Amino acid sequence: MQRARIRLAGTQPTKLDEVCDQVKKIAERTGVNMAGPIPLPTKKLKVPVRKSPDGEGTATWDRWEMRIHKRLIEVDAEERAMKQVMRVRVPEGVSIEIELIA
Repeated sequence: MQRARIRLAGTQPTKLDEVCDQVKKIAERTGVNMAGPIPLPTKKLKVPVRKSPDGEGTATWDRWEMRIHKRLIEVDAEERAMKQVMRVRVPEGVSIEIELIA
């Protein structure tokens, strides 16, 4: 049987967990096997920026960081379950990627 690998990524982990809970409820209702959500390593994007706009004075820096949290879910690719997964409302700031695996 085919499996669907669902990858979620976003900057707010609470929104990711909400989408994971929705997928988990769909899997329970339809009775398909599910593995996950597996937390993948968080990607940290760091940007150092000079505080002084003109370059005069002491060299002081602001360090900005954006974290991208990721989750992985594997579900049996049953037609009924996949139709419901496709209808899940994905909040803004969360990207979802669905891949079918043999």
